[in-house]
Amino acid sequence: MQAIILAAGEGTRMRPLTRHIPKPMARFIGADGVRRNLVEHNLELLPQEVTELIFVVGYLKEQMINHFGDEFNGRKVTYVEQKKPLGTGHAISLVQQHITGRFLVMMGDDLYCKDDINECIAGEGNSILIKRVRSKFSGGQMEFDNDGNLLAITEGIHDKGYINAALYAITPEYFEYKPVSIKNGKEYGLPQTLATMVNKHKIKVVESKWWYQISDLNDLKRAPKLVKSRP
Repeated sequence: MQAIILAAGEGTRMRPLTRHIPKPMARFIGADGVRRNLVEHNLELLPQEVTELIFVVGYLKEQMINHFGDEFNGRKVTYVEQKKPLGTGHAISLVQQHITGRFLVMMGDDLYCKDDINECIAGEGNSILIKRVRSKFSGGQMEFDNDGNLLAITEGIHDKGYINAALYAITPEYFEYKPVSIKNGKEYGLPQTLATMVNKHKIKVVESKWWYQISDLNDLKRAPKLVKSRP
């Protein structure tokens, strides 16, 4: 199985740190006392089924390439450049020629837990990680049926519900669907495109046990303490 790591963004909300390094290369000390970058904290959680890593790179890409090389911890590494920040759906479209089967997608600047990764890749179909929110939020509400299959993503302001936690297991049939434009046509969205498959393909929703999104420097400062509670 291949794992795609989306790591092309500039990370403007983490400046001045990201003036010198790509956001996924930001480091913090983990629960084991070892200082690693954000990507490495996730790669150590991947199961043996993942044998190849595909990095979608862009901003300061040379640092990512020099650090991870052609092989990292026994896994082959491939790089694909996203020259313009056109969203996650566009990023995935760039890797199509490298895909050999069902694949995992994770963000280079989010932190996940091993249980969620294993549950997402269990089985043979498509899945998406979701997180319950108990307060008002703006964005995509994940709608699903009683069997835990995705029905739709509803954009707007919601009192509570479930949001996308940005971890996916996807089958190659995904590439039969046109990327969905978002943000007034400025980007293309991966989850929105995945949602267009629901009439022909089941998309299993997996409720996250632990997920932490690194948005700014304060999030990064809190990470060492929070990962200690990670399952």
